[in-house]
Amino acid sequence: MKTADFDFDLPDYRIALRPAEPRDAARLLVVRDGVLEDRIIRDLPGFLEPGDALVFNDTRVIPARLSGVRQRVGPEGETLTVEVEATLHHRDAPDVWSAFMKPGKRIKAGDRIRFGARGDAACELGRLDATVVDKGEDGLVTLRFDLAGPMLDEAIRDVGIMPLPPYIAAKRAGDDRDRSDYQTMFAQLDGSVAAPTAGLHFTPALLDAVQARGVSTHAVTLHVGAGTFLPVKADDTVDHKMHSEWGEVSAQTAAALNAVRAAGGRIVCVGTTSLRLLESATTENGEIRPFHGDTAIFITPGYRFRAADVLMTNFHLPKSTLFMLVSAFAGLETMKAAYAHAVKDGYRFYSYGDGSLLFRATAFP
Repeated sequence: MKTADFDFDLPDYRIALRPAEPRDAARLLVVRDGVLEDRIIRDLPGFLEPGDALVFNDTRVIPARLSGVRQRVGPEGETLTVEVEATLHHRDAPDVWSAFMKPGKRIKAGDRIRFGARGDAACELGRLDATVVDKGEDGLVTLRFDLAGPMLDEAIRDVGIMPLPPYIAAKRAGDDRDRSDYQTMFAQLDGSVAAPTAGLHFTPALLDAVQARGVSTHAVTLHVGAGTFLPVKADDTVDHKMHSEWGEVSAQTAAALNAVRAAGGRIVCVGTTSLRLLESATTENGEIRPFHGDTAIFITPGYRFRAADVLMTNFHLPKSTLFMLVSAFAGLETMKAAYAHAVKDGYRFYSYGDGSLLFRATAFP
């Protein structure tokens, strides 16, 4: 399909800069059989049935945006420096991360990067050094850090900042409040560089209400990469390359979800990350299997869903892979109508914005 098919008019002021307070007071647009219903997040339990399964992502966002200086030896032995910024994307080894860097054109293999420091970087405190190992054609740079494992994790926490989406970062600087606002109540395992934002709406009271409804809750892990922020530049969706992300579905969770389906219950995914991971772990005949590894699944209209029955998700940007996914799930024309309603009626978009509850357009056996 053409990328332009997924375009729509989104006024800049509809992108939320802060989350709703309390979290479950955000608005919820319910989309079922082409019918739109305006509700709030707190109403979610009423749309679930006893025996359903709620699946959330328990990844934790790390402060993955690092600022520093690129160091290179000049023609006369002098040290040449340029200020740079890296957004970590995917951990490849205990001491290796792939990252998107700005300005990327000034980076090459062999460069030394000193994060947490600027200028001459004479101070040794609050510093994290890395070497550029490789520069790929897809815009990713491979960084080998001087630290590894837990010591590297601690250093990143010390010098990094929360990787707010560029649509927010362009309007305001990140602050200490974002360290809690940009983290879900389910967060357990470090590794994401972007929040699984549908989970941001949940509070302990809402989760209690869901469970009191007779709905079981299950965790999967997908470490969201920085590729989620990248626009689709290809004219045709078939030419777009998805960057891989690491995920895990445990044997216990897979067995529990298969039992839910066998008993006639629905799988309700909290967020596109949970949905993409479950679809990656599910066979053609609908069996969810344990999964441990990378996925680069790219879902566009025409995709046959094998696991997810209901999707709770935020509002996404025009021509994004996520808007393509929800269009595949609920129907392109339905989602265009839903988004037009959301824009007109004042819904707040993207990571800190409002939510939607989508029922799959076509049920498969």
